Amino acid sequence: MSSWLVVGLGNPGPTYAFTRHNVGFMVVDELAARARSSFTSPRGMRGEVAETRLAASGLGGVGADAQRVVLLKPRTFMNDSGIAVAKVCAFFKIAPDHVIAVHDELDLDFGQLRLKSGGGDNGHNGLKSLRAHLGTGDYPRVRYGIGRPPGRQDPAAYVLAPIPTSLREDYEVETSRVADAVETLMLSGLADAQNRFNS
Repeated sequence: MSSWLVVGLGNPGPTYAFTRHNVGFMVVDELAARARSSFTSPRGMRGEVAETRLAASGLGGVGADAQRVVLLKPRTFMNDSGIAVAKVCAFFKIAPDHVIAVHDELDLDFGQLRLKSGGGDNGHNGLKSLRAHLGTGDYPRVRYGIGRPPGRQDPAAYVLAPIPTSLREDYEVETSRVADAVETLMLSGLADAQNRFNS
């Protein structure tokens, strides 16, 4: 049974921790918390890695049907995310079609979620780097809608600015829902997850 890699796309360090560009990290943190699994920084991996198993009972589950799940937060910056992904895939022998990339999506309003496999990178530097280092874009993506910036605000400034305190709770709720979608994708496949969560 193939292992899964769930990579949250984001930037390392406290400066970026609560920004819209780091919602991928937030989802992976939520999955690790559910599994009661902690992150380590293995030598040469260029990322923070947590290991767990996923059974029908959920993350941290046991049993003959339990699948290995590796959670990753790259320690490179967003535009080099693929370096850590390729290293972890090589070490754990994970095929690209079992790499799930969770990332922010400007073209979806906040509260919208889309799961898909393959497709273009839509100007997202993290996805471009994954394609470059995996040699393919054919892997599942979980697109966490963050919406476009208001007025004429620069999109780069918008995604890297701290999420307003007034919205933090809404983001926590949405992050939990996105984590549910990732678990569903691994347990019952992309089509079922799309039917349940795509909006």
